[in-house]
Amino acid sequence: MQKRKRDERKREDFFDYGVIGKAIKEARLKRGLTREQAAALIPIEPRYLASIENNGSNPGLQIFYKLVTEFEVSVDQFFYPNSQPVKTTIRRQLDGELDDLCDKDLIVVGSVVEGIKKSKTM
Repeated sequence: MQKRKRDERKREDFFDYGVIGKAIKEARLKRGLTREQAAALIPIEPRYLASIENNGSNPGLQIFYKLVTEFEVSVDQFFYPNSQPVKTTIRRQLDGELDDLCDKDLIVVGSVVEGIKKSKTM
């Protein structure tokens, strides 16, 4: 009886890495990287990355850390789904994109943001 309770608890405590795998895949594709190119950055085998992205395989902590930091995936939204994350994945990725822009470009981006905010109040 005690073994059964332990087994049931393990299933309840299981974290679904599939959602993070999908987020990593989306971030990789958004950067225009092949699976082979992305795997070389970590470094891991492309088949292992495919397993993480498509099957939700549970990566080791070091690989997990490298993947989420390399592809700027916010894990808060997955670990704490009921709270508002400080920065979502899309915000982290957008921050990275903004870093590549010059001040002139940022003026244009700022104008677009102001336009969006204005349109919401109309």
